[in-house]
Amino acid sequence: MARTGLLHTLLGLLAPPRRRTHTHRRLSATQQPFWHTETEGNPGQYGPGATRDLSADEVRALRPSYAPHPDGDPDPGEVIWTWVPYVENDGRGKDRPVLIIARISQHAVAGCYLSTKQHDGYLSIGSGSWDSKGRESFLNPHRILWISDTGMRREGNVLPKSRFASVKHAIGHAQRLAW
Repeated sequence: MARTGLLHTLLGLLAPPRRRTHTHRRLSATQQPFWHTETEGNPGQYGPGATRDLSADEVRALRPSYAPHPDGDPDPGEVIWTWVPYVENDGRGKDRPVLIIARISQHAVAGCYLSTKQHDGYLSIGSGSWDSKGRESFLNPHRILWISDTGMRREGNVLPKSRFASVKHAIGHAQRLAW
């Protein structure tokens, strides 16, 4: 019996770590235990790789570019899925599609979230395979997010270059930047 337990322990150490699925009960950031790690929620939800809003200085430092490369890493011009905190920043949020607009560092990108609901000031980017129902999507150019590469749940699609140019212009206008 002891040998079997030891064997299972050793095999468990060799197995790759398992990510939890989205079926467990989600807790707000204030309810999380001190030992909580990013792998226990949605990618981008917790820890040092949590999706967050960029500061005004960080937005001014961005250099948007179109460089999609569907390889499992988020790249400018791609629509990816990640956790997006609500603007109230109270620990709530949801998994959303986000258009990546710039690379910030080797391990982080900047993006704007998409919604299927039209809001004042949002820009239509059309439809794509990031929405399973093929609905038109709208981008919020006023809110720019910092997303770690590990915060990406999956790639969705590449936005055509002409639509990306319109998005870049709209974001620059909304942020009062000359891109």
